[in-house]
Amino acid sequence: MDQVRLSDGVVTLTPFRAADIDAHLAGEDELLVRWLNGGPSTRAGTEEYVQRCTAQWVYRGPARVFGIRTGPEPVLAGTIDLRFAMPCLAPGQVNIAYGLYPAWRGRGLVTRAVHLVCGYAAREGASEGVIRVDPENHASAAVARRAGFRYSGRVAEPTGPPLDRYVRELAVGDGPARARTAAVVGVR
Repeated sequence: MDQVRLSDGVVTLTPFRAADIDAHLAGEDELLVRWLNGGPSTRAGTEEYVQRCTAQWVYRGPARVFGIRTGPEPVLAGTIDLRFAMPCLAPGQVNIAYGLYPAWRGRGLVTRAVHLVCGYAAREGASEGVIRVDPENHASAAVARRAGFRYSGRVAEPTGPPLDRYVRELAVGDGPARARTAAVVGVR
């Protein structure tokens, strides 16, 4: 688990772990609760979640949650997770979901993290990335577009309201080089 480390020199992704709990709880705000978590996190609930995340990494399960880290002494700025199996996914697809703490928004960090996990997902056998976004979550949709995902329509979900779906083919070469290229051409 600890050997997984993805980086483009600005953003580093490593498995979400117990040492991240305090930073995660401190970073959560109304937008993360609304768009990602479905309710405010509690310490007990977050501890259980981290245990499940750790087990997924250890056993190479279908869910892989990364901490998004940045800075010279990497600070937790948010999370990004991959789900290789969900009822709404076709074979070869991987769901990508992300959330950034308020102090780190607007710096292009999530777009870089998306590029990094796309390369990882391709190396793990995924051929297409899927980002599902609430139609009112314009910031998340903008990240999907900046990361090269195209809008493929509004899809009814098995539970909850319909979500806008963005898709992108994945390639093993995705990752740090693509993220650097995006930064050079002004994509955040």
